[in-house]
Amino acid sequence: GFIRDAILKRNTADIDIAVTTDALEFAPGLAQALDGKFIPMDKENRVCRIILKNTNDANRQQVDISTVKATIELDLGQRDFTINALAVPLKDIADIIKEADIIDPFKGLSDIQGKIIRIVSDKAFKMDALRLLRGARLASELDFVIDSHTEELIKKHCSLIEDVPGERIREELLRIFAVPRTGRLLLYLEDMGLITAILPELAPSKGLQQQYEHHWDVFIHSVKTVDAIGFVLKQGKWEYDTKAAAHIPWSVELAEYFNEEISGGGTRLLLIKLAALLHDIAKPKTRFIDGEGKTRFFGHPREGAPIAADILKRLRFSSKETGIVESIVLHHLRPTQMTQTGAPTDKAIYRYFRDVTDVAIDTLFFSLADHLATRGPNLDLTNWQQHTTMINYILNKHFEQEKMIAPPGIISGDDLIREFKLKPGKRIGELLEAIREAQASAEIVSREDALAYINRLLNM
Repeated sequence: GFIRDAILKRNTADIDIAVTTDALEFAPGLAQALDGKFIPMDKENRVCRIILKNTNDANRQQVDISTVKATIELDLGQRDFTINALAVPLKDIADIIKEADIIDPFKGLSDIQGKIIRIVSDKAFKMDALRLLRGARLASELDFVIDSHTEELIKKHCSLIEDVPGERIREELLRIFAVPRTGRLLLYLEDMGLITAILPELAPSKGLQQQYEHHWDVFIHSVKTVDAIGFVLKQGKWEYDTKAAAHIPWSVELAEYFNEEISGGGTRLLLIKLAALLHDIAKPKTRFIDGEGKTRFFGHPREGAPIAADILKRLRFSSKETGIVESIVLHHLRPTQMTQTGAPTDKAIYRYFRDVTDVAIDTLFFSLADHLATRGPNLDLTNWQQHTTMINYILNKHFEQEKMIAPPGIISGDDLIREFKLKPGKRIGELLEAIREAQASAEIVSREDALAYINRLLNM
């Protein structure tokens, strides 16, 4: 990968070194010399990793060291794709890569020039089934194409992906969701049978038709929502964009918020994309036809949230990552429900942020993506502008409310106990929450207002 990226003039954070001695014995000394952290990876095959210090997780640099058991040519024969089966003697590493003495037994240089992803060996996928995903992801990242024989092998061996450990699938999925045109890549992966092999819970949504306003079936709608997320969060394009971008609320602070890393390379942006793929996962389970012949999916967010959580746990996402995706799936209809009859009240906005907590902003922007992926090429710009205006209004009201109820509070639990002769307990918390809600809607602005408000509540 390092040699490939150097030829293509791409930045890379990973370097692979093959040594003819035992890598596990050699690498600790190298780690010390590089001031890095030594991590054994595979004791049986004598593979290890050095994590270089002074780098953050988003741009972590690492050196993987493997043991050459025979010759470098035989070692390269164990690699995945020809464009990755290249080697350069370390003595030449400081030279211009194109002029170095590149070892290329599988014509990888020719495939780089031809922009082709080609398997090194027909056994490559059986040796490591994660390569089934990696091939398509590399093709998308590099703007290459997979050759027909390799593509046929992926289709033939797609079921092998089911046996790959969840944590490895997670890492590859995050890289897939980082591709700008994620939706197109997901559809290509599914054409080869891979997405529903990893996420069989999505299979019933394929071909499942929805009510008239939906341009696509449930599965395609979910995939299109992934792309729409990238568009509304300024990280990708929307192929049906008809001046829609101009109306989306945005700021430097929002950009920083969505690029926040949650854990292990998973940013809010990537997790919202994952939530987009899973948000309607319970629609097949909840589908019914009402008395007027309309297709309904009542309760699908509530039913879908635990399914999404189970999937993320299976794929070894962290508890915080799982909670974010689960909450977005659970609450993804809240913004549209809150605005069905016009601008929401201050209290409604306060309760929304109180209930949806740390994914409230995420879910507001998710509702915009859901809107785009529902209408597709049939987007009504007037309706869209109303939606974006409403989201902007809710965001601005929320920021105003945060300032109004920021600590210190105008009254405490001790004040309530002393002034109204109350006993400590759950009721104190309920009354304090009522005060915060009244503050957010500007019903009370002082301690005197708060005491009068509580007095009225207690005497109702």
